[in-house]
Amino acid sequence: MIRIEPAGAEALLLVLAEQPDAELPQRIARLAERIAQQLGPVLVDLVPAWTSLLVHYDLLRISHPQLVQQLTPLLEAWLAEVPQFAPTPLLELPIWYAGEDLATVAAACELSVSEVIALHSGVEYRVGAIGFAPGFAYLSELDGRLALPRRSTPRTRVPAGSLAIAERQTAIYPQASPGGWHLLGRCPWSLFDWQAAQPCRLALGDRVRFVAIDQNTYLAEGGAP
Repeated sequence: MIRIEPAGAEALLLVLAEQPDAELPQRIARLAERIAQQLGPVLVDLVPAWTSLLVHYDLLRISHPQLVQQLTPLLEAWLAEVPQFAPTPLLELPIWYAGEDLATVAAACELSVSEVIALHSGVEYRVGAIGFAPGFAYLSELDGRLALPRRSTPRTRVPAGSLAIAERQTAIYPQASPGGWHLLGRCPWSLFDWQAAQPCRLALGDRVRFVAIDQNTYLAEGGAP
């Protein structure tokens, strides 16, 4: 059952499911597109997450009750439809597994470094949310043998392209930023370009697999030294 909850004076949180599943990110992305098409002039932003959609709106153009009234038929139609999606291509991202925390993660998980790399690169992930920073895609679900809480002390600067894990998720930092996840490696590709027609290389529902490469390949692919 869908819940509509206030989220401050100018936002509504649409709780669309209790648990995420493989198709939910794409369905939420489709719902966001329909809401944008129908209510565009009164919206400020739409923020999808694993099981929810945050709707920011212009309080000078529409009230909370009016927005709920207009959203209700869209949500009912979305809930009733049978999802039909074209096959999602698999995006393979090259990773030089030489992160600052790789050995520490291996020790904490009672694994060898090669086992950590094999477990991390042996899973197909789904993009379930994009947030924290532009282009920062949350990917799940990480093998349970690699699940660790966030670092007790976050770093003040994590280099762009850093591959990291925390809890049952993994992600690549698209820009240099503070961060508290465990760093396993580096990706040579840029995942966010604000000047591009589609700034984020990854989108909700995308399938992702990581491919281990060596340092020479990383540098040849454009990775920072």
